[in-house]
Amino acid sequence: MAHGPSSHGSSVHGSSAPGAGIRPMQAGKSPALSGTCTVPGDKSISHRSLILGLLAVGETTVSGLLEGEDVMRTAAAARALGATVDHLGPGAWRVLGMGVGTLLEPKGVLDFGNAGTGSRLMMGVIGGHPITATIDGDASLRKRPMGRILDPLRKMGVEVISAADGNRCPLTIRGAHDCIPIEYVTPVPSAQIKSAVLFCGLNAPGETTVIEAEASRDHTEKMLAYFGAEIRSENHGAHGRKVTLKGRPELTPRPIVVPADPSSAAFPIVAALIVPGSEITVRSVMMNPLRIGLITTLLEMGADITELERRIEGGEEVADLRVRHSALKGVFVPAERAPSMIDEYPVLAVAAAFASGETRMNGLQELRVKESDRLQAVADGLAANGVQHEIVGDDLIVSGKGVRAPGGGLVATHMDHRIAMSFLVMGLASEKPVGVDDTSFIATSFPDFVPLMTRLGGVFS
Repeated sequence: MAHGPSSHGSSVHGSSAPGAGIRPMQAGKSPALSGTCTVPGDKSISHRSLILGLLAVGETTVSGLLEGEDVMRTAAAARALGATVDHLGPGAWRVLGMGVGTLLEPKGVLDFGNAGTGSRLMMGVIGGHPITATIDGDASLRKRPMGRILDPLRKMGVEVISAADGNRCPLTIRGAHDCIPIEYVTPVPSAQIKSAVLFCGLNAPGETTVIEAEASRDHTEKMLAYFGAEIRSENHGAHGRKVTLKGRPELTPRPIVVPADPSSAAFPIVAALIVPGSEITVRSVMMNPLRIGLITTLLEMGADITELERRIEGGEEVADLRVRHSALKGVFVPAERAPSMIDEYPVLAVAAAFASGETRMNGLQELRVKESDRLQAVADGLAANGVQHEIVGDDLIVSGKGVRAPGGGLVATHMDHRIAMSFLVMGLASEKPVGVDDTSFIATSFPDFVPLMTRLGGVFS
């Protein structure tokens, strides 16, 4: 049976879908966390598995798919563009793809809800085909800038028919009739920009090249190669990459096993580090070097995190991680690490609140254009809970005392799932409970967050 956003992700496991009603919650001082858990499938891989399934000719099977609201929106968009997308069981999906160059024009608006990744990647997919589509989302998505995706797509022949002020959703684009291959230097390290250009370039003759001064996550390149595209990636400068794709391949369906999302694993990991006496194991966490900046940083802070059984699943390295409560110390986090941990800064700020000394997170300008202005939202949440901090330019400095954070505050989440989860984690180890104004948006990436954390020993009310 096929499922769309209306039948998946709403009222799931104690969290509700965006728009299904505000759900405040607080987390209180918890006993030692213990046990073994598996966090949801990686969101980046889940979005891309549906997109590659759409663009391949034939049947792609996916296991471990994240069935949160964001990914279900991408599934609905793939269906609207001509794919058959079937739900086979928990985490198990089948996509019957159309092939590059054969997508159908959608009959209605493609509503991506809160899904920034899904909407931006799909702009690239649509841009490579001579079809017209309108892309929209919820109030949060409508605030997020799309110009840096549209800029390279325009160079490839995509026409932006209409857009809200500031190149924002709702926007209508007409894909290129004859897609133009380009060489594009990204203005910021962004896997979304890179992926949109590469997906558009799939239907261009010749080679499309993306150059990054700082390498962003490389899932799109790996998955395109896995599906049979001719693509090469090489070092460029000190920290960059140059990725070149040969257009108009016939992509071959492949089975995909989605590894556990390191961005979701961050929450139980940090919780175990800051709640005294804790010891947990998180299974099958993706260990792609371009995704484990948080693990690297926590180890530098003195975290007791042990890799168990590193292995390959679905083309990505994974490992089980054993995590024990640790006395953390403040560190300097360099700007070049940002692409490998961009979604984890809010929960890192929580860890830093319990560390001894100053943690300085350098170069966080990208946080200002996420689901919320995450940099300001994190600072406001720290302030509400008595944690000393300051923002200097695009740096966040958190001064921890090496003891439990005071807590006691109510945090404004700004419809941002990661802000909500980060400050609930803070509450598990703070002197006083920490409240968040809304947990409904947790369903976008981690529908089972509260039940999972409760099973480990977390206290929520």
